[in-house]
Amino acid sequence: MRTWLAVPCPRGTSGTVRRHLGHRFAAGHRSDRGSATLELAILTPVMILLIGFAVVAGRVAIGNASVTTIAGNAARQASLARDARSASSVAASSARAGLSAQGLKCSGGGSVSADVSGFTAASRGTPGQTVTVRVDCLVTFSDLAIPGMPGSRPLTDQGVSPIDPNRSRASVGTGP
Repeated sequence: MRTWLAVPCPRGTSGTVRRHLGHRFAAGHRSDRGSATLELAILTPVMILLIGFAVVAGRVAIGNASVTTIAGNAARQASLARDARSASSVAASSARAGLSAQGLKCSGGGSVSADVSGFTAASRGTPGQTVTVRVDCLVTFSDLAIPGMPGSRPLTDQGVSPIDPNRSRASVGTGP
């Protein structure tokens, strides 16, 4: 199909002259060959980055929720212990088991700290004492290999649980 352009005639003549513009220079008509390939080449890296950021955001959200749950569970387990020493041990083992069960790979294994100072007052009968367990986990993103992505992100939370006033106490000189 040929495209024609109506051009006014030179002065002194009447009418219009039709001139052929050719396929390449037709008004409003351009070749679209290769444009889909170019669009795909531009959009592919952008889509890969968006997917990578979604994966990182998901890991951070799941990791935060896991660390919060693990800290709360460890604090609860520690509050049921008989004394401060066993409470610290129970809190650490509970938190490490929780990190392992959740599949969180903390750089350096993570750290667990327990504030069990409330056991001293609780042993004297002072109510309202608590145990606080803090869980720190450094999650790495090195397996994603996304340029410009930070290599790791620290996840930290703490759980607080009241010391159970009805926990069993070791009795001296009595047996079952």
